[in-house]
Parts: sequence; structure tokens; C-alpha cells
Amino acid sequence: MILDILEYPDSRLRKLASRVAAVTNDIRKLVADLTETMYAAPGVGLAATQVNVHKRVLVIDISEARNDLRVFINPEIVAAEGEVECEEGCLSVPGYYDKVIRAAKITVRAQNERAEAFELTTDGMLAVCVQHEMDHLLGKVFVDYLSPLKRARLSARLRKKQRLAG
Repeated sequence: MILDILEYPDSRLRKLASRVAAVTNDIRKLVADLTETMYAAPGVGLAATQVNVHKRVLVIDISEARNDLRVFINPEIVAAEGEVECEEGCLSVPGYYDKVIRAAKITVRAQNERAEAFELTTDGMLAVCVQHEMDHLLGKVFVDYLSPLKRARLSARLRKKQRLAG
């Protein structure tokens, strides 16, 4: 089922996601819904927080063919090194892109939808996406990394867009 994606500055994007106690059928359904929503948007990653479900679950697929889905339940970054600046966008901040500095290489520990624990060391776009989506679980949006001036301009633009739409 395609879910509604919350848009910045919705305060629900600031809620902390809680740990998943067990990978149940409800969690697997959430993974399926997140995946369908992400592909339909279209995006390369989606955290449960973005659809107003405050559980530590996210999905990512950075492949061109959209056939390399990665599921992270209760993800934790256990190692990070280096620094990389990358242009990011977000399904919760549609149409806005800006540069953000992230760790260049990370190791993340999580479970998949079959409750299997795994550890992944990655860099490049996948590392950036994991960090971006994990921020959502902590109530952070990528625009939090921007200067106060850029955030103020973005907020003004979004308020105007909402006024015109309403």
C-alpha cells in the first residue's frame, strides 16, 4: 500500500523512532509498504518516520534497475570514517537539493525483514543514503545541516507553496 509521506516542516518528522522489539508480520508489512511508497515516489530511500510510523525501519534501493532493495531494521552505525560532500534531496522536502557533509565510509549493523542480523561496510551513495535515512529515525531532516539562512529561505518558500496550494 502506498503511504502518505510527511513533508518538512511537519513536526511529526521530529519524533524519535523506537526500536523494533521483534520482526513480526506487521513489521514485514511496513517494509513492503515503505518499499512500494519509495518506488512510487520515486526515491532511493525511505524511513518509517517519513510515513508517520515511528519505528526504526528503513528501506533503500540505489540501483538503476530498482532491483537491489536493502532493508535495515534497528540500524546502528558502528564505525564511520572520512568525510564526503554530496548533494542530497529528500522525499519529505520535495524539489529541494543541497550539499551535505557525511562520513565517507560507514559500517552499519541491522536486521533484515527475516530478522537476520547483518553488518555492512559501505561507502559512496549507499553510505550517504544510510546516514540520511537513519537521521530520520532520530528526528533529523537533511536541511538541519544547512545554514540558518538557507533553512529560513526554504521555510519561506514552503510556506508560500502551502498558501498557494491551500
